[in-house]
Amino acid sequence: MNFLNPDLAVNYRSPSQRVRVMTEFWTWENVFCPSCWYQIIHHTNNRPVADFYCKSCSEDFELKSKKSINLWNIVPDWAYGTMIERLESSTNPSFFFLTYKQNLEISNFLVIPKFFIRSENIIKAPRVLKDRWEYLMCNISLLGIPESWKIFYIQDWKEIKKDIILDSWKKTCFLGNQKWETKWWLLDIIDCIEKLWKKDFSIDEMYNFKDLLKVKHPQNNFIEDKIRQQLQVLRDKWYLEFVRRGRYRVL
Repeated sequence: MNFLNPDLAVNYRSPSQRVRVMTEFWTWENVFCPSCWYQIIHHTNNRPVADFYCKSCSEDFELKSKKSINLWNIVPDWAYGTMIERLESSTNPSFFFLTYKQNLEISNFLVIPKFFIRSENIIKAPRVLKDRWEYLMCNISLLGIPESWKIFYIQDWKEIKKDIILDSWKKTCFLGNQKWETKWWLLDIIDCIEKLWKKDFSIDEMYNFKDLLKVKHPQNNFIEDKIRQQLQVLRDKWYLEFVRRGRYRVL
């Protein structure tokens, strides 16, 4: 069974501090890097937007936790300006999300790779500190993030096998090496594939998203050509399989 250890937090008065100590210790003790299987290490300098890193592959992770049976859609976070700056940098973190019950049993633990959290997922919060823009707080919105982009270690109290976690991460890790424009197109195409809710689909079904993609990419006047191009990239990266003319399958 996976439980947080309350003995670790007996010297802390603040409820948020107690939760932070318990959840960070559990994560450090139990969670491996989804990229290379090495144990993650806690950052010692209280870096903004990052709590853990992997000494082997240098992946950064930020942990978010909440007392809840189910996952939640809006997650409070740091200053808006700091968050946007990190997300647009090469050192932006992936995110761990942890939920636990009243009895401190962990119900869910998952990671969302950094390239799936985009600036559009960062929402300005109404609270402003010191009346300065850079202190404007923010929330992370998980609304609209497809389920397949959420890589679970624990899902509804059930532990997921390590090889499934590693395979799920590797399936999309190629996105980290793409240029910004290419990355956004690939993410949008993957999002459209997810909206079909099936593994086998046709090119004509993807063309049905051309109006939506035009809104997201107003400078592009050849949306159908771009859809075909990005499907070929996903095929070459082993995200998709080409079944026959005009037909694809998600691997």
